[in-house]
Amino acid sequence: MENRLLYVRLPCNPIFPIGVVYLADYVHKLFPDVKQRIFDLGTVPPLDFAGALEACIDEFQPTLLVFSWRDIQIYAPVGGRGGNPLQHAFEFYYAKNPLKRIRGALGGLRVTTAYYTELWRNLGLIKQGLKQAQKYHPDARAVVGGGAVSVFYEQLGNSLPDGTIVSVGEGEALIEKLLRGEDLENERCYVVGETTPRDRLVHEQPANIEKTACNYDYIETIWSEFQYYLQDQDFYVGVQTKRGCPHNCCYCIYTVIEGKQVRINPADEVVAEMRQLYDRGIRNFWFTDAQFIPARKFIDDAVELLQKILDAGMHDIHWAAYIRADNLTPQLCDLMAKTGMNYFEIGITSGSQELVRKMRMGYNLRTVLENCRDLKAAGFNDLVSVNYSFNVIDERPETIRQTIAYHRELERIFGVDKVEPAIFFIGLQPHTHLEEYAFQNNIIKPGYNPMSLMPWTAKKLLWNPEPLGSLFGEVCLQAWQQNPNDFGREVMQILEQRFGCADLEEALTAPIEPKSKQLAGVS
Repeated sequence: MENRLLYVRLPCNPIFPIGVVYLADYVHKLFPDVKQRIFDLGTVPPLDFAGALEACIDEFQPTLLVFSWRDIQIYAPVGGRGGNPLQHAFEFYYAKNPLKRIRGALGGLRVTTAYYTELWRNLGLIKQGLKQAQKYHPDARAVVGGGAVSVFYEQLGNSLPDGTIVSVGEGEALIEKLLRGEDLENERCYVVGETTPRDRLVHEQPANIEKTACNYDYIETIWSEFQYYLQDQDFYVGVQTKRGCPHNCCYCIYTVIEGKQVRINPADEVVAEMRQLYDRGIRNFWFTDAQFIPARKFIDDAVELLQKILDAGMHDIHWAAYIRADNLTPQLCDLMAKTGMNYFEIGITSGSQELVRKMRMGYNLRTVLENCRDLKAAGFNDLVSVNYSFNVIDERPETIRQTIAYHRELERIFGVDKVEPAIFFIGLQPHTHLEEYAFQNNIIKPGYNPMSLMPWTAKKLLWNPEPLGSLFGEVCLQAWQQNPNDFGREVMQILEQRFGCADLEEALTAPIEPKSKQLAGVS
């Protein structure tokens, strides 16, 4: 039977579907005769989801459906978006005004309803798609993967059709084995109704596959919606320069899903891929790595890549990325400015070196400041988003003051209008060190449902524990009321008014304490 692969990107925000594109490209390079098509529901109006999927399957008649599911959990960063899920939750849990609590409850009910509706809708689309494909090929199968599935693979298996292959992490090796008819026993997957996920499946290392430049001439022939992402000149198109993250940040799932081994994509291949997009009019690129410079040992790779971008003559581009700013050098800063970096995000989580250490972040905050000064001196004069996650562990008034001091120093370096504080409250996710910490401290119990949005569960999973939880709730509510369009800066202003600002040196100094049993001791 001829293999016909249909990749279905399930509905989500219009973010360039880099995972599906790379997967189809990889398969084509190994099996050039296999028929493939990409169908992106992110470009389809919601009322047309079911009909459009059915029509695509009727026309293409796939033998293998590969569903990509990007988002499930809704605990998201906030930044001036009034009426967001976090605001509803905080109004319900912390507002003193009964009317605001009612408003929060109603808003939360709408969010919860939308969440479960989307969950059931996506599961329904998977079932519908598989059933429709089996009308033409009774042996047609479905693979379900993507970011959401990699986090909640254990829970989702209970709702998927028997025979569905649940893929964790990267899918290249799995799809290759499927097409070759080989056994899947050693892949990061399981088959619903036939096998159960191995213990700690998500922690297994992904295959070490070297990435070559995506062939967009081919992708254009199998993806009719490709032009959708080329129309808007402000749109950032994803390009991956590496996979993997070597760090142990307590709340982060990336290092688990992508593996700790950092696998560098050859610089020539990355530039060749960018050139294909550049020739199609793309000028804005987002490097989709977990971290663009994950550790100092990869600085030379970043230098090589940026120098080759410069040498390629793509002088009018802009790019952005998540960056560990402790790994910058003056040479790298100079290349970043010259190659058009116009935005980057740093997730320091806290401006207190003590808390950074306890959360296993691996940052030296003093080094971050020194490197930010180098970046400014190199000519960078654009936006920096600094992610703060208050109240993760051991937050106290003195650490709040330290974070304020650190943030004010970043503002002195880049300019107040250029530093945007993004206030996160961590969504507790399975398979992380923070989850283990929560088990050990009886905050949650093994067997809990991480996909639940019931109020009694959501309050624990939206990490904001007492004794400071109510205080941060009150501060956030005040910020939304006073300045909802600049929420992050307003939060920092209120915290400084309430707690003051520490001496910067205090924030940068964290004596080693003999105490164990902190999060850093969780294994």
